[in-house]
Formats: sequence, structure tokens, C-alpha cells
Amino acid sequence: MTTATALRYSHTLGFMANQGRGFNNPVDLAFDSHGIIYVLNRAGPEVGVRIAYKRITRCTADQQYLGEFGGGGTGDGGLWWPSSLAFDREDRLYIADEALNRISIFDREGNYLGKWGAAGSAAGQFNRPSFIVFDQDNHLLVADSLNHRVQKYSPDGAFLGQWGGYGSDPGLFNMPWGLAVDGQGNVFVSDWRNDRVQKFAADGSFIAAFGESGNGECQFNRPSGLAIDGGGNIIIADWGNERVQVLDGEGRFLASYRGESRDSQWAQDYFAANPDEAAGRRSANLEPEIPARPEFDQHRGYEWERSANVEKLFWGPTSVKIGPDGQVFIVDSLRHRIQIYRPDS
Repeated sequence: MTTATALRYSHTLGFMANQGRGFNNPVDLAFDSHGIIYVLNRAGPEVGVRIAYKRITRCTADQQYLGEFGGGGTGDGGLWWPSSLAFDREDRLYIADEALNRISIFDREGNYLGKWGAAGSAAGQFNRPSFIVFDQDNHLLVADSLNHRVQKYSPDGAFLGQWGGYGSDPGLFNMPWGLAVDGQGNVFVSDWRNDRVQKFAADGSFIAAFGESGNGECQFNRPSGLAIDGGGNIIIADWGNERVQVLDGEGRFLASYRGESRDSQWAQDYFAANPDEAAGRRSANLEPEIPARPEFDQHRGYEWERSANVEKLFWGPTSVKIGPDGQVFIVDSLRHRIQIYRPDS
């Protein structure tokens, strides 16, 4: 697979839509064995009208819409605070739910297959599972955020082990979020409130920690999802800084990206069918100058304010995934879209 030392914007997938061809607060995506993209729409808050918007969208990187399944609820197959999804070797789709403290399982067509998990802090229990990924042995790793640990399970939910614990020392966590596995089986964890990324061996042994709090190079403000490219570089959604950073395998800074999105084909089709809205959009300033003001620091800072007003920029990036051909997919949650980049080799 190509190394993503430098990335070049390719195109955007999706736009805001409550149902059908579009996304509503997407938080993660996964690829099945055929390269089909499954996008997880969190679509909060949990009020009656929004329940149906919690769903999984099926589509392709070249913007074919293939349908959707799921829906909000607490019963079998229901989603409440869906947070992450991943495929196992048998093309079964696993979805983590923070509110329900469980893992639900579906087939590729969206048929419900089962669930497991329970709330608690004992081995095999969850407190806000935020992210999941399968390792090289087809074991499911779970970032158990409010228990401050990573847990390992068999695909049928048998507990296999855990590591971590609350703290800021090496090997400990403060609300871990993202997970990724490299080609050697090492596990990378976005340590959200410690503003760093930690690297572990497959058995959970601590190897290294990268980063610190801040907005400079190799600094983070609540890192979320991350991915490892074919060259071992770490691509990190620096959520609180509204950007994506790329580090090499030793944690050295390589690049940073703020977003370059243009209208997706879905959005272009929508505006073609709604000329009044298209005219309003053409007359709007989509890249206003945002002056620095002290009051911005009372919220999430100047970069958050820029992202809220400049449409092409990332706004709440939550997940990074590497596609089958090496493309980098960045889930741009508050803009209801996915920005896709190509390695510029």
C-alpha cells in the first residue's frame, strides 16, 4: 500500500440529509471485503424525530448510493449512541454503542445477527465503548472509554483480556477513543484527555507515547480516530484542533491538514434540483475571514470558529480510515461528509 507522507485532496462524499442519499453526523466508516463503504450516522440528540436518522449508509468511493439500514432504539438491532463499526473476516459488521454499552452484529445487507456486552467495570463489561477495530488474529479490540482501558474479545463476545487503567503515566489512559492496528500487529490508541497517541504491542505491552497538549506540531487537542498507512505513518484526527496530523512511525511530525472540501456529486445533484437554494449558496461567502477575538477562547478557540464558518475546512473530524487502494477517508462529522485524500507519491 502507498505511503501517505503527503496527501492530496481528491473529492468529497456525502452532504447533510436526514435519510436517503446523505449523512447526519457521521462518526465512523468501515469497508467490507468488496470495498463497499458503510457510514455510521450518529444523528443526535435522541429525540423522537431524529430516531430514524440513526442509521448505516452503504455507498462507494465514487459516490454511488446503495441504500441504508438500521434505526434508533434500544431493542435488538437498535442504535442509540452508535460510536464505531468494523468488519470481521466473515464480513460481519460490528457496531459499538456508547449508551447501550453493547456490540451489535449485522450482515452486509443489514440483517441483525445478534449482540453482546453489558454495562459495568468488571472484565467483559463496558462504560461508553467509543471505538472498535479487529486485529490481525480477528479479535475485536474495544476502546472502553470511561473504564479507561482497551479490551480484547473473540468475535462471539468471549472476553480475552484487557490493558490500561486511569492515569497519565505511560500505558494508562484518560478516556481512550481511537484504535488502529499496523502491519506488525501493534495497537495505536488515541488517548483523548491525555492529548497523546500511545503504541502497544499486540499483547498490550507499552511501546511508546507520542504528543502532548497544544496546537503545534505533534501536539493534540483531544485526538479521536486514527489510521496507519502502508508505510507505518500515523494519520490522526486531531479533533479539538480541527485538523488531521500525519506522524511517522517514531512519532515525528510529517504534515498537517485543515480540509479542502468541495461539493460532492450528491450535493451538486441536490442544488441542481433546488435552484433557489443553489442561488443562495452561490451568493454566500463560503470562505469568510475570521478575525481573532478573545471571546473565541471561551469556547473551543479560534480554529473551531474558523471551521464553523469556512465550509471547506474540517469541522469535528472523528475518524480516519485507509481505503482498499490507499485513499485516506476522513469523517468530517459536523459537516456531514467524508473528505477523501490520495497519497501524493
